[in-house]
Amino acid sequence: MYRTPLAVQPQFESWNTPGNYKSNPNGPDKLPEKMKVWLVQKTGKTVGGVVARGAGFTDSPDAQVLALGFNVGKSYGDVGIGRQGNFLQWGYSAPPSQMTEAGRRLFLNCIHYIHRFDGQAPLVRRQASDRHSAISLASIITAVSEDKKQFFLRTFPESLWEKYHADPEGLAAYYKAHLELVYYDRGWRVDDDLKSLGLDSNRKVEALERLFALLKDKTHAETARRLLDRYTDGHTTFDFQNGRDRIYFTDVGGYKFKVVPEGYLTTR
Repeated sequence: MYRTPLAVQPQFESWNTPGNYKSNPNGPDKLPEKMKVWLVQKTGKTVGGVVARGAGFTDSPDAQVLALGFNVGKSYGDVGIGRQGNFLQWGYSAPPSQMTEAGRRLFLNCIHYIHRFDGQAPLVRRQASDRHSAISLASIITAVSEDKKQFFLRTFPESLWEKYHADPEGLAAYYKAHLELVYYDRGWRVDDDLKSLGLDSNRKVEALERLFALLKDKTHAETARRLLDRYTDGHTTFDFQNGRDRIYFTDVGGYKFKVVPEGYLTTR
């Protein structure tokens, strides 16, 4: 992106790390006081710079983060420039006349890059939020302006109300500890069915393969079928031997296992 077809030579600056980057419950444990950045456009430090949330952006194999954005109203890790299928996502608003020289060159390089994906429509349409949203929402349960119980019961299972309604840190820790088992179904839930089978994640291909194997086990067949209905979107078979590398799980696409069409990932 920075070399072909044009050489991009950005001028780096050191800016204060936004306070909201540090307070994000899903962000890194520690960020430096200053961040190394460069200007794509000449319209100020707080305008633009983010085109999509970073959480969940790459949970399908047709999406890439090409550059992180910088925006004091967003989160660390949000996307400044991205690709989904044959769509280039550009998080800057200025016309070329208001871009820096490095910004103009990068824009041209991005157009050159996206051309190789011509005809490859996105695999996933957004139907849900990434599982990290459960942690973010848990951390604000006592700070919402609406009726707090109504918000809680609309967002989390009723069974968690008594224990956590006044403990946002505890609720966030609960979802963080069970992150690999989180899914969304009229609220953020932890999959106890999956846990009962001794499986530690709902997004590993190994778990999917195990569920199909358990269909032959009379003791666990009913639970396995319920979980396959939950996570497979109507798929009845998966090629675990020859097509394993094309099976993927997407939170954003509805908490489902899906299969990349054969040949889709071949680019020009």
